[in-house]
Amino acid sequence: MPERLSFKEMCAHFDVTPRTLRYYEYIELLAPEKEGRSRFYASREIARMTLILRGRRWGFSLEEIRQWLLIYEEQGTDAQFREFLRLADRQLEALSKERLALDETIEDLRKIRSEVANSLN
Repeated sequence: MPERLSFKEMCAHFDVTPRTLRYYEYIELLAPEKEGRSRFYASREIARMTLILRGRRWGFSLEEIRQWLLIYEEQGTDAQFREFLRLADRQLEALSKERLALDETIEDLRKIRSEVANSLN
């Protein structure tokens, strides 16, 4: 991994749109170095982007992610880890409920599909 990425390289590396990257900067999730009109993302911002995208994939809101990253800046790793555990526990419970609902929906759809297929025979 290079020590720093340009705006275009950052978009390509993380497969995000320029609009997304600018938005993350606007809401203070990222703070790239600026040289004139150019933006460069050092290892800190690259690591933050990795965490942001993981958090989004896990279902955390951007505000939760912003607060979580801020905790590290203000209180350190232990406080950040404690907050992550709280967020993770909440999200695991929500995802488990969603999985149960999906399993029920899939089973119901299979049953109805089978009934329709049998009526055609």
